[in-house]
Amino acid sequence: MSHLRNYRKTAKAPRRPFEKERLDQELKVVGEFGLKNKREVWRVNFTLAKIRAAARELLKLDEHDPKRIFEGGAMLRRLHRIGALDESKNKLDYVLGLKIQDLLERRLQTQVFKLGLAKSIHHARVLILQRHIRVGKQVVTVPSFIVRTESQKHIDFALNSPLASGRPGRTKRKRSKAAAEGGGEEAAEE
Repeated sequence: MSHLRNYRKTAKAPRRPFEKERLDQELKVVGEFGLKNKREVWRVNFTLAKIRAAARELLKLDEHDPKRIFEGGAMLRRLHRIGALDESKNKLDYVLGLKIQDLLERRLQTQVFKLGLAKSIHHARVLILQRHIRVGKQVVTVPSFIVRTESQKHIDFALNSPLASGRPGRTKRKRSKAAAEGGGEEAAEE
């Protein structure tokens, strides 16, 4: 059913392509969070801009407006659930103070590194892409997967991963087979 998919832009390239401060700041973020390219930064910026714009629209309304109460509450609950906003910060004003780092902290790649399952942020990305990481019972292969606060404690190695003491990897099986065959031949010669 691919013809029913909604196609829309997921990132917005900056207006000024060669602004030194922005380039340096983006490069720092890419390095800190182990992103593949600048488009990943722009994608999160775009998402953040949409969230902030929605919050600004709601803040324009009267405090007792039903739309502001309903949609504002939903937005805050969603941000609390993904962990981008603290439970104590329960006002729309705090949404305007969100930074790109708040959302990037919630990526699966960052969480795997912070939990100590990977040696570095780049190693975390590789582990995810090579199907070694699961969230709950589901193997996740997307480094940009946003981890909810309740599923954060369920991040672990996949059950069939050699890293989780599952079946040994291809190279280890090959070496152990060669060692077993080699050991058998030596015993026959003696």
